[in-house]
Amino acid sequence: MTRIAVIGSGMAGFGAAHRLFNEGMMADLYEQKPYHGGHTASFKFEGGFTFDEGPHISFTKNERIQKLFAESVNQEYQILSSYVNNYWKGYWIKHPVICNLYGLPSDLIVKVIKDFVEVQNHKHGHLLTYEDWLLAAYGKTYADTFPMQYTIKYHTTTPANLTTDWLGPRLYQASFEEVLQGALNPKTPDVHYITHFRYPTYNGFVSYLNRFLNETRLHLSHKLVRLDPRKRELQFENKNVVQFDNVISSIPLPELIKTIVDAPPEVVDAANRLACSELVVVNLAVNRPNIIDAHWTYFYDQDIVFTRISTPHMQSPHNVPAGAGSLQVEMYFSKKYKPMDRKPDEYIEPAIRDLKRVGLLTDDDKVLLANTFHVPYANVIFDHERAEAVKIVHGYLEDIGIAWCGRYGEWAYIWTDEAFVSGENAAEKVLNRITLRVPSSPR
Repeated sequence: MTRIAVIGSGMAGFGAAHRLFNEGMMADLYEQKPYHGGHTASFKFEGGFTFDEGPHISFTKNERIQKLFAESVNQEYQILSSYVNNYWKGYWIKHPVICNLYGLPSDLIVKVIKDFVEVQNHKHGHLLTYEDWLLAAYGKTYADTFPMQYTIKYHTTTPANLTTDWLGPRLYQASFEEVLQGALNPKTPDVHYITHFRYPTYNGFVSYLNRFLNETRLHLSHKLVRLDPRKRELQFENKNVVQFDNVISSIPLPELIKTIVDAPPEVVDAANRLACSELVVVNLAVNRPNIIDAHWTYFYDQDIVFTRISTPHMQSPHNVPAGAGSLQVEMYFSKKYKPMDRKPDEYIEPAIRDLKRVGLLTDDDKVLLANTFHVPYANVIFDHERAEAVKIVHGYLEDIGIAWCGRYGEWAYIWTDEAFVSGENAAEKVLNRITLRVPSSPR
């Protein structure tokens, strides 16, 4: 029997295990925490409240993945029409802002449209940075006022320090007609890239992994501390030592490289140069559901402590008891660019303060629950060091026969369905290696 170890029990890890299971192979899946799910874990709290580790929804158009997830929750899921909005200096604005300027200060609208028209008729050449892209796509006034401010809050660094490799469909590129219509009319078509999404009816987002639990041998509370590619040996913090023929890792590249025996200095240096945001999520439950009508909201003001909020009670009514509402409030930091300045629980009070300031909470609201999640690895930061550093790390892992997958193994900005497929692809590489009898650790 080929011994295959999968490190990390998030979407990517289970994707890898699923692909192997379909080939008649039962992998051993190792998770450092006492629960499975990785970044897509869900938690139940006293009083009937369910919160995911940060906001998670499924909006994949991949019909195969849709079917797998639906089967995993016995077809019990919600299909919701997404409503997304924005907050800026007291204005609530439908998303995307560029198509919904109606009601904003008239002088701002005029400047935005004037700049927008000018850049549409200009040849910009090669765009080296995200700032270049924003200016070319929207013009200076809009870029400075909205996406550049959000970038600092979400990515923890400036647009000039980012490449454009991560964009994909995330920012809508409007036509002049859409911008003009949105400036003149209070109602506009929905053009956000997420128009509908799915969410499990019961037990949170992690329920989408239910069916895959029987397709692997899951080992919880197994934090990897040592990987010896020559001895083909894994050692865990709990002192367990296991042998392997092949390894698939979905844990963050910097954490993986730390464990590898005799990893070259240049690889260690490259891994240390990889930047990722960390997230503090403040979970709040209050005694009313009518908090806001949006599934999630972006905040641009730098003096508001949070970057984005979402509403778990609107994803499934079973995430809260009857008559209650819930919020997840996100605040982003990074060791490289914006270190945390206090303990996670110390962000609860500022979050509540600013929720009252923007009018979402009142002094009469009763807070039924307040706690925090600290997520050390949230979003990959596509700074100018990323591409070269990832190439060095991936090249080394390829040399020693370690497969990688998921957001933190690919070191990419990928969604949950893409992470699952990434795991499947990593498993496919291992299967090909086994078929060709290629050694997993040539060194």
